[in-house]
Amino acid sequence: MTTGGLSRARGAAGNQSFIRDAIKSYILERGLKAGDPLPNEQDLMAQLGVGRHPLREAMKALQAVGIIEIRHGYGTYVGEVSLQSLEDGLAFRMSQSMAGDLRDVQNVLEVRQAIEVGLADDVVRQFQEHGYDTLEPIVERMEAQAAEGNYFPDEDWAFHQALYEPLGNALVIDLLSVFWRTFAQVDARLPGARYTPADAAAWHRDLLQALTTGNPTTYAHSMKSHFNGIHTRLGE
Repeated sequence: MTTGGLSRARGAAGNQSFIRDAIKSYILERGLKAGDPLPNEQDLMAQLGVGRHPLREAMKALQAVGIIEIRHGYGTYVGEVSLQSLEDGLAFRMSQSMAGDLRDVQNVLEVRQAIEVGLADDVVRQFQEHGYDTLEPIVERMEAQAAEGNYFPDEDWAFHQALYEPLGNALVIDLLSVFWRTFAQVDARLPGARYTPADAAAWHRDLLQALTTGNPTTYAHSMKSHFNGIHTRLGE
């Protein structure tokens, strides 16, 4: 039995999983988007057959992952789901890993590398069609910073973001930004000698040159080489 798209608890008033699933189903079944209002607390309690406390606890859990947004004094709305909880969890695991075997640091690096190498065909095809004008100025800024002995984290991320924006897949950029930011938090504390700014600039210049060949295999090989400096620091 459903009431307004929400199934009754039928005795499972304290079942947090039930409440969370019911609210998610309500959003999906109604096709609600970020910013759309949800029923008020009294209506949710009545439709779900749950008490105020378990409902509020479930709503807090959904808010924590961005599925809903609670605007005090105004109501509850569908949220803009972000990857913040994933980023927070990865950052914590990587910090723990720094005191141990570095396995989680290596895992994050491997996942990021798998995504970037795996997208070689798509990236090469897009840039063959649209040109390389967005990348050359970024690499030039990298080289200027490197010539002064400076690292260039802003340009580094700008380069990788520019690689994937033409694909039109926002999730790729969101995931890579999570991996990039969490890794940046531990980068300076990794063991082994850190690669130089000149090394980093050269890797990106090589990536751009490989991209202009129009050969996905050449580009994928260059992308793998781009990660070698970090793999070496991890003792791989």
